[in-house]
Amino acid sequence: MASTGTEYVDSHHTAAVAKRSAALLSVGTASVITLLKLVTGLLTGSLGMLSEAAHSAIDLVAAAITLFSVQAADRPADDEHNYGHGKIESLSAFFETVLMVGSCVWIVYEALHRILSRSHLVLPFSVWPFVVLGLSILVDFSRARALRKAAAQHRSEALAADAVHFGTDIWSSTAVLVGLVATNLGRRFHIPALELADPIAALIVSAIILRVSWNLARQTVDTLLDATPAQGSASSSQVRRGLIRDLAAIDGVLSVDRLRTRRSGPSYFADVTLAMPRNLTFQRSEQITKAATAAVQRVLPDADVVVHSVPTATLAESVHDRIRAVAARSNLNVHDVSVQQYDGALHVEQHLEVDETMSLRHAHDLVTRLESEMRREVPSIATILTHIESEPATIEQPATIDSDRELESRLRKVAREFPAILDIHDVVVTHLHDRIQVNCHCTLPDDLPMAEVHTLLTALENSFKLECPEVTRLLIHPEPATDNRR
Repeated sequence: MASTGTEYVDSHHTAAVAKRSAALLSVGTASVITLLKLVTGLLTGSLGMLSEAAHSAIDLVAAAITLFSVQAADRPADDEHNYGHGKIESLSAFFETVLMVGSCVWIVYEALHRILSRSHLVLPFSVWPFVVLGLSILVDFSRARALRKAAAQHRSEALAADAVHFGTDIWSSTAVLVGLVATNLGRRFHIPALELADPIAALIVSAIILRVSWNLARQTVDTLLDATPAQGSASSSQVRRGLIRDLAAIDGVLSVDRLRTRRSGPSYFADVTLAMPRNLTFQRSEQITKAATAAVQRVLPDADVVVHSVPTATLAESVHDRIRAVAARSNLNVHDVSVQQYDGALHVEQHLEVDETMSLRHAHDLVTRLESEMRREVPSIATILTHIESEPATIEQPATIDSDRELESRLRKVAREFPAILDIHDVVVTHLHDRIQVNCHCTLPDDLPMAEVHTLLTALENSFKLECPEVTRLLIHPEPATDNRR
C-alpha cells in the first residue's frame, strides 16, 4: 500500500510540474507576440492588427491567470476544501471568457465606427505586419498543439482554455492578414470597396472570438454548476446513460437508484446508489461495489467513487430467504429453518443462536421481537417455534486429545449399517471436563444430495449415541469420494 501511495504522489507531482511548465511557456510566448502586434498595429494604424494585439493581450492575461490557477488547483484537499481546489481552473477559464467578450465589444465598436465614418481606412504599406502575423501563426499553431496535448493528458480546463485562445489566434491572424492584403490591393488599384477589408477583418476576428468564448463559457459554467461531465464526443446525457447501463449490467445489481457525477479541475467525483439483494454477504456486496467503482472509472478516469448499497427484497426470494433476511437485519443468526404449510397457513420452525452469557429472559424477549418482525414480513405465517441455542463465546481447553481405538471401532461398526457411507477416517476423541466429543471425516458418493447427506449423518449420529451413550457429541465432516484427502 505504501508503494501505491508513493506512486500516486510522484505522478501527481509530475503532472503539476508539466502543467506549470506549459502555462509558464504560454505566458512567455503570449508576451512576445502581444508586444510585436501592438507595435506593428500602432505604426501601421491597422485596426485588424490592433484587434489582434488586443486578442493576444487577452491571451497574455489569460495565460498568467492559467499559470496561477494550475498552481493553486494542484494544492491537495484540506479541511475547508474537501474536494480539493480544482475548480479554480474553471473560474480561471470563465474569467478568460469575460476578457475575450470585453475585447470583442471594443473591436466591434471601433470597426463599425470606421466603416460608418469612412475614417482610418487608408493604411500605409509595411512589410512588418505580414512578418509579424506569419510568425504569430507559426507560434500559435505550435503552442495550441502543445497545450491541447497537455490539457488532455492532465485533464486541465485552464490549459484547455489557453489552447483555445492560441488556436483562435491562428484563424484571427489569418483573417487580419487577408484584410491587410485586400486593403493594400484596394489602395494600389484604387478599389474603394477593398479599403473596408481591414475593419471587416476585425469584425471577423470578433466573430471568431465570440464563438469560442461561448463554447468555453458553456463548458466552464457546466463544470461550476456540477453538470455531468462530457467525455470526448459523448455528451453529458450520453455519458450518464452509458454509466447507468454499465452499472445495471453488473451481476448482483438490481437497479441504479441514483447516479451523480461532477468534475473539479482534473478530478472526477461520482456518487452511486445501487439496489442489491438483501441476502448478500458483506463480501459479495464489497465485490459488487468494487465492480461498480471500476465501471465508473473506465468512463471517468481515476474518479473518486462513493457507492451506497440499499438492501432490497426481490421477487425471487423464498419464504426461507425472507425469514433469514429479517434475522440478518437484527444481526441474528438462524439456521435449520423449516417451513410447513397446513390449514391454509405457514408454520415455521427455526434455531436461533444467542450469546452463551445471555439470560433466558433476555433471550426470550429477543426471540419475541424477532418472531413479531417475521410475521410482519410474511403475514401468512401462523406460528413460529424457535429453538434457542447458546453460541459459544469462549475458547475451550480440552483435557486430552487422542485416538480412542475402542470408540473408533464402535463408530465404524455403526457406520457399516449405512450402505451409502463409504468410509470413516481421521477419528479424533476429545475429553473436556465430563464431556466426550468425537470428530471424524465421512466419505460419501459425489452425487448424493445435501438433504440426504444431512439425513444420513443425523441418523449415524443418533445410532452412535445409542451405541455409546457416554459420547455427548459427534461431529462429522462429509467428503465426496473423488476428493477424499486421506
